[in-house]
Amino acid sequence: MKSNRMKQALAERGSAVGTMIMEFGTRGVAKILAATPVDFVMLDMEHTGFDTGHIADLCAWFKATDIAPLVRIPQNLYHFCARTLDAGALGIMVANVENAEQAKAIVDACKYAPLGKRGIALGTAHSEYVVPDPVAYFERANENTSVVTMIESPAGLSNLDAIAAVPGVDVLWVGHYDLTSAMGIPGQFQHPEFLAALAAVVAAAERHGKVAAIQPGSSEQARQWHGIGFRILSWSSDISVYRQAVNSGVMELKSLLEP
Repeated sequence: MKSNRMKQALAERGSAVGTMIMEFGTRGVAKILAATPVDFVMLDMEHTGFDTGHIADLCAWFKATDIAPLVRIPQNLYHFCARTLDAGALGIMVANVENAEQAKAIVDACKYAPLGKRGIALGTAHSEYVVPDPVAYFERANENTSVVTMIESPAGLSNLDAIAAVPGVDVLWVGHYDLTSAMGIPGQFQHPEFLAALAAVVAAAERHGKVAAIQPGSSEQARQWHGIGFRILSWSSDISVYRQAVNSGVMELKSLLEP
């Protein structure tokens, strides 16, 4: 089973960095990102047209690298969790987790017994198409698979400790746009209530031995949010990175060409 580099990075240096793929799900993107220092990618199914087959292709391409592929599934349903992991993903992100019951359902779908209730289909992509020793493999898979719960609402904030206390949950990930919108302060990332919410997520994660994560869109946000205590930072999305890079380059070219 491919090792989860995000978990390795957390164990070795106490932090992990990644990026999100929402548009450029090409056969070359894995090797392109392998030329960068990212530890993981978050493949997004919630806001994109990526289906299970495309995600399986991306997971296979990322097997040619040591980058860990994680997937944000479109809905908290068993078949999205289990089928995506069977396709080779090393972690699952679920949007807008609001209570411990929802968090436990995610763990049940992602982890094998006794920790969860994930169905068994050995000898497929997730076990490299060989049938491993089941007892050793189930233990390894449970340890190697990341369960990421997104905090995106006041209800999620009010139940932070209960969510973080669920065995098998690894990460509390703040969906900053959704959270500010649900709080009635859309996009106001310096609002005192939002900053207090960030601090509360970090505190809950630390109390329960979990990790807080977030996706900054600028170096200023990254510095501020890391200072609050976020140890997993995902650098923007492929759409934003490409748009910003092209805009910057083209503006420079235009300035050179102007009389």
